[in-house]
Amino acid sequence: MLHELPRADAAPERPQITEAEAAAMARTVVNLFARWDLSDAEAREILGGLAARTYARWKAGEVGRIDRDLATRLSLLMGIHKGLRYLFTDPARGYGWVKKPNSALGGRTPVDIMTEGSIFALARIRSYLDAERGGW
Repeated sequence: MLHELPRADAAPERPQITEAEAAAMARTVVNLFARWDLSDAEAREILGGLAARTYARWKAGEVGRIDRDLATRLSLLMGIHKGLRYLFTDPARGYGWVKKPNSALGGRTPVDIMTEGSIFALARIRSYLDAERGGW
């Protein structure tokens, strides 16, 4: 069952992600990972090796402090999600894409790449999707 999440007020004039924006992205990413059918271990690795207890708190709706590294990862994940929504008119196809082997990724799945744990792995998937949809 889907639940409406509290929205964070955007502040585009600020160069950094606010705490409220980061918390909103964290809640969204938990839901996104469920749609991608990721295990908790995969999710934690994509988030940079987040502790199991911390991720369990996130899933329970208790998002604590989010540092710059984690905020960057969350931002990249939002970009990946956005790219998939642009590329696939059927959301289920976009959610399923992350677990399908891709010849452009050497036959690996996007999840295989993202679970390498580095920000660069997330940026690679984000860049690939941006290129596929013609963005730059």
